[in-house]
Amino acid sequence: MTVSREVELEGHIIDSGMMQSCFGIIMDLGGSFSVEEFDIGRHKDEESYARMLVEADDEDQLQSIVHELHQHGVNPSDPKDATLVPAPDDQVVPHGFYSTTNHPTYIRYEGEWVEVEDMEMDCAVVVEDSEDGPRAFTKVLNAIEEGDMVVTDETGIKVQPPERPRDSGGAFGFMQGGVSSERPSESTIRKIANAIRETKKEGGKVLAVCGPALIHSGAREDLARLVREGYVDMLSAGNGFAVHDIERDIYGTSLGMDTESLDHPRHGHKHHIYTISEVIREGGIAEAVESGTIESGVMYECVDNDRPFVLAGSIRDDGPLPDTITDAVEAQNAIREQAHEADMVLMLSTLLHSVAVGNCLPSTTRVVCVDINPATVTQLLDRGSAQAVGMVTDIGTFVPILAEQLLEE
Repeated sequence: MTVSREVELEGHIIDSGMMQSCFGIIMDLGGSFSVEEFDIGRHKDEESYARMLVEADDEDQLQSIVHELHQHGVNPSDPKDATLVPAPDDQVVPHGFYSTTNHPTYIRYEGEWVEVEDMEMDCAVVVEDSEDGPRAFTKVLNAIEEGDMVVTDETGIKVQPPERPRDSGGAFGFMQGGVSSERPSESTIRKIANAIRETKKEGGKVLAVCGPALIHSGAREDLARLVREGYVDMLSAGNGFAVHDIERDIYGTSLGMDTESLDHPRHGHKHHIYTISEVIREGGIAEAVESGTIESGVMYECVDNDRPFVLAGSIRDDGPLPDTITDAVEAQNAIREQAHEADMVLMLSTLLHSVAVGNCLPSTTRVVCVDINPATVTQLLDRGSAQAVGMVTDIGTFVPILAEQLLEE
């Protein structure tokens, strides 16, 4: 005897590959299906609709299939209200709580669909009543409070993954995900520059996520110009990036190497720790800028132009700088706040911070990830940031060309 569930798909389900993916999921997990209704959109701005009956050998197998389909935007055809269970204690969620994707999500509450605020992956969803009506929003597990009404199971939950554009027109037409080292670099960078312009024109914010290699490669001055001219609104990095940027200003080196001559000055290996000492002596980066100790660079431009930055620490940091957040949970919360404000993110040669920021982003945020190592971009996409455009190239080439496209027209 088999069990079954009726589900439905809607949107651009053919050209986005959604329908084919769903067929594959059902068959890979040992189930079967029959398409009961299929209406095809006949123009590029028309959506399609399909209703399917999914069958499995038992309830557990069916639940596994429906769970996987749900992550791809397939929803029950007869939705019921979401199941809400109070959290039994602080930082403790009910058994079977719904763990979010990074896609736009809606919770059915008292017969109405309520959009979930602050979408990001791997969170719980809390629903509460307010004067303006019910609210649904994500919470990381360590922020759960006793009594929070937490969504459990998958009843009454609708997920809507962003769909692949039907054409490549517009400033964002090229942003269809994937990673390649074969794309013509200069033309791709030109499109990224256009996407940044369009984001700014729409009143959006651009977040740059940077690794120390950007300083080593000689792209420091060009990124500083992008910050100064307002093409980068926020910065997310680690202790190392800021140290090497400031070292370049004070000593002319980055981790002891002259980034122009590639020489290693005598005692250059001490410059980074001397730099940390000078900033600590001043009390922080802003204080060092104000005193004239720091006179140029990315961190200087962030302070001078009031661009907020987050420096998230790691176990291997030297110093660290006074501005570096050493508490991991506090650093995550600071990154999360930036990520929720960003409309476009440039991830520039840093695996650790790219994945950290990517974990906090909804799938609707435009993301460009640039690294010389294709594994960095691939891991970001595999971790769930499937909307990211990956570009495998030298960051020391990418940033100067991007600055030229944006600033020297």
